[in-house]
Formats: sequence, C-alpha cells, structure tokens
Amino acid sequence: MNVHLVVLSVYSLGLMALGLWYGRRVRGASDFFVAGRALGPGLIFSTMLAANIGAGSTVGATSIGYASGVAAWWWVGSAAAGSLILAFWIGPAMRRVAAAHDLRTVGDYLEFRYDATVRGIIAALLWIGTIFILAGQLVAIGRILETVARIPAAAGCAIGTVVILVYFAAGGLLTSARVNVVQLSVKLAGFAVALPIAVGAIGGWSALSSVRPDDHSYWSFWRPGPPGVMYLVLLGPSFFLSPGLLQKVYGARDDHAVRVGVGLNALGLFLYAGVPAVLGIVARQLFPELGATPDAALPMLLTHALPPFVGAVGLAAVFSAEISASDAVLFMLTTSLSQDLYKRFVNPGATDSQLLRISRWTSGVAAGVAFALAIVLGSVVDALTIFYTLLTVVLFVPIVGGLFVARTDGRAVRASIGAGVTAMLLLQFMSGGRGWAFVTPALAGLLAAIGAGMLSLRTRSPKGQIT
Repeated sequence: MNVHLVVLSVYSLGLMALGLWYGRRVRGASDFFVAGRALGPGLIFSTMLAANIGAGSTVGATSIGYASGVAAWWWVGSAAAGSLILAFWIGPAMRRVAAAHDLRTVGDYLEFRYDATVRGIIAALLWIGTIFILAGQLVAIGRILETVARIPAAAGCAIGTVVILVYFAAGGLLTSARVNVVQLSVKLAGFAVALPIAVGAIGGWSALSSVRPDDHSYWSFWRPGPPGVMYLVLLGPSFFLSPGLLQKVYGARDDHAVRVGVGLNALGLFLYAGVPAVLGIVARQLFPELGATPDAALPMLLTHALPPFVGAVGLAAVFSAEISASDAVLFMLTTSLSQDLYKRFVNPGATDSQLLRISRWTSGVAAGVAFALAIVLGSVVDALTIFYTLLTVVLFVPIVGGLFVARTDGRAVRASIGAGVTAMLLLQFMSGGRGWAFVTPALAGLLAAIGAGMLSLRTRSPKGQIT
C-alpha cells in the first residue's frame, strides 16, 4: 500500500468537505469577497501565512537551495520583509480606505483613487500575470503526485485543480480563511517533523558543510543574485502589493488585526525561510542526479529519504502549501474577472446573487486556463518569477503613490505602467531574462515606472487635480 498516496487522498477529500461545509455560510458577495470584514488577528495570520508558504516557498525555494545553496533563504526572507511593510504601513492604510468606502477589491480602490481606465488596464495586466502564479502552484502539485503516485505530471495538475476549485468556489474568502487554519497547522507540523530527520539522513547538522565544500558561491549567504539579496527587489514588493493579500487585509475587522495578524505572518516567514534552503542542500547530497530537474528535490526527499509515515506527513505539509497558495491566487483571479471586469464594464447592474454566481463560474474558467498553462511551463520558479515581476512593476506607483502622495493621479499612473512594462519587457528579451550586471528586468521596470510617474507629476499643469 502506498502510504503517501493514501494520506494525500484522505487529506484532499477532507479539505473539499470542509470547504463545502463552510460554504453553506455564504450569504452574499460581501462574504465571498471580504468575509464580512470580520477577520480577527488569528484568522488574518493563518490565512496570510498559509497563502505565503506556497509552491515558491516549498518546491521552488528547495530547488533553489538544491542548485544554489544558502542564498535560497532570500526567496522566503524577501517575502517576510515585504510582509512587514504590509503589516505596519500599506495594510492599515488600505483597510481604512476600503472600510470607509465599501471597497471589495484592489480594482475598486484604483477606480476610487484614479479612474475606470486605470482600473481596467491594471485588472487586465494582473489577470495575465496572476494566471502564471496559479500555474506555478499547479506545476508543484503535479511534481508531488508524479513522485508519490507515479502518475503523469499533467494528471497531478488536474487533480490539484479539482481540489482547489471545489472548496474555494464554495465560499471564497469566507471559506478559504477557515480552511487555511487547518492547512497551516499541517504545514507547521509536517516541516517541524521532516526537517531534523532529513538533516539526520546525511549525518546531522555538522555534515551539511560537506555538500559542495569547494563551491564558495554555494555557501555565500550575501550572494548578490538572484538567487540572493536581489530577491528583495524582485520579490519583496509583491508581498505588500499583491491584490490577493491586500484583499485579505480588506477582510480584517480593524487596524489592530492587520498589524498583529500580518506582523505575525512576517515573523513566521523569517523563521521558516531557512527550512527550504536546508532541505535543498540535503537533497543535493542525497540525490545528485537531479541536476536537470531541481523541482523534484523536495518530493524526492520526502518520499525516499524519510520513514514512510514521516514522509507522508511532510508531503501533506507541502501539498497544503500548494493548495492554500493556490486558493489565494484563485481569489485574485476571480475577483479581477467578476468584480473589476464583469461588474464594472460588462454588467454594472449585476445583483448580489448574479455576482456571486459569476464569481463561481469565473473560478472554473481561471482554474482551467491555469491548468493548461501549467502543462506548457513545467517550472515553478519560472512561472512565479513572471508573476512577481509584473506585479511589482504595475502596482508600485498606483498603490504606494496613491496612499501617500496626494498629487498622484491617473495620468501619472498610466505613464508609470507604460514605462515600467516597456522597460521590463525590453530588458527581458534583450538579455534573455538575465538582466545587465545587477539590473534585473524587474528592477529596470520598477525604476522606469517610478521615474515616469514622478516626471508626469512634475510636468503636469499646476492647476491639475487628483482624479
């Protein structure tokens, strides 16, 4: 009997059942989108940390640790740094605006602060970028099931898609925030048990230094990168700009819940950041033959290097990570399609029940598109990098400038988006994605976006008003 497969199957069925049970409490679009604005610090903490420890922070970060060593810490460490900014700066400010004006999505904020054109442009761009991150989560799920059950990766992606869709479509944020409590508990328990046993499999903590001892870059924590410190620029802003995370903040009952819940999430990420790096190094020692497929490092380690039950618990933790992050991304896609595009531009008169029905249907459409893209991409890190880059370039000026620079207007935002995306794409294609020296496509796009926004404000007529 395949213990790993049995545990994952029972766990998946349990998640779907729990989601359907909580979904009965959904009474309208407000419950689906912002959980009735009633989430306290505990639920904010669990739903944030569950969303942030996903495919990138498990399968992806372990693959970076496998290939590049201790600098993999910066993948999750950057998320922790961005979460601190969200907890004490961006998050409370956004929550107050959303609560005061009954805003349900980041698109609502963009139209309230600027205009419908800005909302439409950003919603369309982010839908394209966000579909890549959901595809990345599905790739990771496919890798896990391929390793555990010897089924094709495409079939594993399809199974993951069904599990996510069933429990998320039942109740949106109201459902996922509560299911995330279970998922987070499984993650923490799984990694707490698996890490010391995995390290013991190569002879203990002192034996880690025997892995690639002559490769100084492998053991350079301050490696410029990426992978390395440059992840602060590439990834960090995404964790205080992401519509999925900001909309979880919208569901908080007050600023205290945001500061405590998101702050504890940041602390959890700082503590967790070293786990995938160490697991990747252990996998490098045990499975050197994985050089061409580093995404398989974590599933291989949990399946073949640990006792069956311990490995099964660890795999359940990783599976939890991918599923919980996927529902956060599906939340972003669903609200973008249903609220920001359908209700705003297709059917402004949509009733609450119509909007709820459309939200559930768009969940299915988004999941189907992401599944197809996952089959084409096949790499967790590549898929997530595309999303994080686009997110930072497109949203930095509209969100940060909109909250803290009164003169920021629609003209400045449109200029920043155009310049940022253009600079990012040019450097991406001209350098093959590598960038020039320390200037990555993400950094080039961010600098161009900020510069164009500032220039637009300086050249504006003195009589110009904030739109």
